[in-house]
Amino acid sequence: MNLPDLRVFVCASRLPTLGAAAQALHLTPSAVSKALRRLEESLGHALFDRSGKQLVLNPRGQLLLARAQDLLALADQTRADLMGDGAALDSRIGGPAILLWRHAAAITQALQSYPAARQQLSAMFEQDALAALARGDLTAAIVTSGVIEGRGGAWSDDWQVTPLGTVTMQLTASVQHPLVATLAAGQVAGVAGAVGTLQASSAEVLAHDFVCPQRSLFAGVVGGAYADGWRDDQLPRKIRYWTDDLQLLMALVKAGQALAYLPDSALDDPALRRIQVSDCGFVCCVEVVLVWPRERAGYWQQQLATILAASVTPRVAG
Repeated sequence: MNLPDLRVFVCASRLPTLGAAAQALHLTPSAVSKALRRLEESLGHALFDRSGKQLVLNPRGQLLLARAQDLLALADQTRADLMGDGAALDSRIGGPAILLWRHAAAITQALQSYPAARQQLSAMFEQDALAALARGDLTAAIVTSGVIEGRGGAWSDDWQVTPLGTVTMQLTASVQHPLVATLAAGQVAGVAGAVGTLQASSAEVLAHDFVCPQRSLFAGVVGGAYADGWRDDQLPRKIRYWTDDLQLLMALVKAGQALAYLPDSALDDPALRRIQVSDCGFVCCVEVVLVWPRERAGYWQQQLATILAASVTPRVAG
């Protein structure tokens, strides 16, 4: 039993056919088949029930899969720790796109001391990210605390949770939006407000069109007008545009065509302004965490978690 064959086995166990595994591994189907046969011969038992091109793990294969993930993780951890800064790390972090955007710069900066590191950021909803972490497809997941509170689904007690601060949803508008020009003029004339923040009444805000996702930006659950956290039961909006594509949503906002309720990290963009609604009776906040396998983690993963946690700067609510 050798590590390269174990890697082929782990990949093949998650995919329906030899062809799919070969494509994922950048090998030929023949090479994948030989690796699996070689592994089975070394163990003296079949690991798959084969039906045509389909591969289905049998009980022995399921047992080996659980052990193989630990063995491969330990091997990768040991290699990385021994090689230090020269290690060819494989950092695979998944989570909702809006959270990856929030932490992408800090992630890349944290691994600058590893020039041979390969960094992959995969946009997926929270439960999918935790399931991928459980399978070993990810080295860490960035999610909100809400998805782990019940410790259900794909949760493992071996995982470490590192707090990454709070995301607060903010009413956001482009500097090109007509409401921004009106409010900016009034603020200059003496309306109080925090630096960079414009003050408005709900009547002024609700007179304009909004863009809203149909699914939660974090969990992917269909939520209609509540998907972004705005309380339409209290302040009903005119939602003219619906899209789950974040780039399209941001494009509509930046073009000045609509207002949006977005995470405060979006306000790092100089083309956007925050609008504080003076008579709004609710605030939508979520805690963000990094989830990573405590026992399988090498020094670089522990270092990454520490740097990400330190990179979070508390935002002052205006």
